[in-house]
Amino acid sequence: MSSQPVPPDAGLRPRVGQTVHYVSHGTPLRSDGSQAYTSRCRAAVITSVHKRAVDPMTLDETAMWVVDLCVLNPTGQFFNQHVVQMERAHDGGTWHVRNFCDA
Repeated sequence: MSSQPVPPDAGLRPRVGQTVHYVSHGTPLRSDGSQAYTSRCRAAVITSVHKRAVDPMTLDETAMWVVDLCVLNPTGQFFNQHVVQMERAHDGGTWHVRNFCDA
């Protein structure tokens, strides 16, 4: 997904019950390079807040958070633990606040 501006409330401590976006991984690439399902933003509800995320390069705390989510898909829901917040890149398997989402 494309890089997005960081919302002003991105570094604030998330709250249980807060609605955010989870970025799905999408299905694996086929031999022709297409996907059955692409990576998409999905509605999610925070079910637990853990701690601030750690930068793997420096091992320093960042302004982002690690949370557990209940992700709401069109065909059902699933629970995902220890999901890292990522406000700029919106990589699959991460979450971000709802602002500035293109989905």
